Amino acid sequence: MTGSRKLYVKSFGCQMNVYDSQRMADTLAPEGYVETAAPEDADLIILNTCHIREKAAEKVYSELGRMRRLKEAASADGRNLLIAVAGCVAQAEGGEIVRRAPAVDLVVGSQNYHRLPQLIARAEREGRIVDTEFPLDDKFDHLAVPGRAATRARGVTAFVTVQEGCDKFCSFCVVPYTRGAETSRAVEKITAEVERLADAGVREVTLIGQNVNAYHGEGPDGRAWSLAKLLTHLARLSGIERLRYTTSHPLDMSEDLIAAHRDLPALMPQLHLPAQSGSDRILAAMNRRHTRADYVRVVSRLRKARPDMALTSDFIVGFPGESDNDFAATLGLVGEIGYAGAFSFKYSPRPGTPGADMDAQVDEAAKSGRLHRLQEAIDRNQAAFNRRCIGRTLSVLFEKPGRHDGQIVGRSPYLQPVQIEAPASLIGEIAAVTVTDVGSNSLFGALAQKPSQVPVLAGAGA
Repeated sequence: MTGSRKLYVKSFGCQMNVYDSQRMADTLAPEGYVETAAPEDADLIILNTCHIREKAAEKVYSELGRMRRLKEAASADGRNLLIAVAGCVAQAEGGEIVRRAPAVDLVVGSQNYHRLPQLIARAEREGRIVDTEFPLDDKFDHLAVPGRAATRARGVTAFVTVQEGCDKFCSFCVVPYTRGAETSRAVEKITAEVERLADAGVREVTLIGQNVNAYHGEGPDGRAWSLAKLLTHLARLSGIERLRYTTSHPLDMSEDLIAAHRDLPALMPQLHLPAQSGSDRILAAMNRRHTRADYVRVVSRLRKARPDMALTSDFIVGFPGESDNDFAATLGLVGEIGYAGAFSFKYSPRPGTPGADMDAQVDEAAKSGRLHRLQEAIDRNQAAFNRRCIGRTLSVLFEKPGRHDGQIVGRSPYLQPVQIEAPASLIGEIAAVTVTDVGSNSLFGALAQKPSQVPVLAGAGA
């Protein structure tokens, strides 16, 4: 390919999709594609999609309507705009996408984006291409390595995929069908990627996977390493000051991983640990394979190891058969744990999952009412958690300029946004900040001399 062409990538859904989108751009860079933030200027548009909830999939089709108009405008100007749909909607719906949205030139599943250059060339020659097979080769073995400049432009924090797929088969979830069985990357490949990130100025790395704490990648000793062992190894790398991981399953919170939260200063005291429900009856129907008591015991062990651990979670309301008592149990769990935040959703049936065929589907009015009550409880907990930070001095990694002149924004160890008035030269640095106030979503503060010993922040919310 001669000359440069413009690429626009839009991500939907989880952090893994953000990571995958970046790797798609890296894979296409040697082919002459340069990223643009303006879809109307693009020669290739990729929508990297999520299929977890029904509205997410419908949002993609709505977006494709807008992309069709851009394609028509490009054609009128004598340009050939290619439109590709990637990710989990592509994997799940395949040829249905080109039937519903004929402007789409390429549908590429979640395991095949390393083949984008070849698939794009085929689409240009042959017309519409749909590739949603699960290949035998490992896509991570074929991905281009991003240049230092591209990595630096993405900031001082980065995601690194270490695990993909899931073997849990929760009855509401499409991940085992769209991402496949659990697989883990080798330690050496992860290490090489993290070292490149550190060399480009990244200070914080979040290890990601659909079930990341089930990680069992091959270590340099030829044995399977646990996530705890991987984190311990990465914490020794020069330049990496902070480590996080997401998303976890309660069944895979092993003793060595809990101990890592106690023993590794680089491992931040914040964990996303989805509960989904507080009712044992609904947890069983969801095939979560843990009880409420199991979940509470895991949290207790975590807080014993790291007393200031901040927990976030996912919850689904209105799962088939959920009664008022079941929902009350979920509200009770939220109050008992005292989450620093959570994501909550109304159940939406996903085709092909067991939950979609269950009897006793909950009506929309009940779902909406329960979701509103749950989100109010979560918001109260989050506000209480944030208020307990006022007057404390926290270490903050500054990531970018704020919205106002003279303001910069970073993240606390608990992943809260923190805004202060300070020079932009602090971006990329970790500094002590005394929290002076809280907003709806952020902490506000001022530079301090050094972080104080952080008191216990965990426990029940207001």
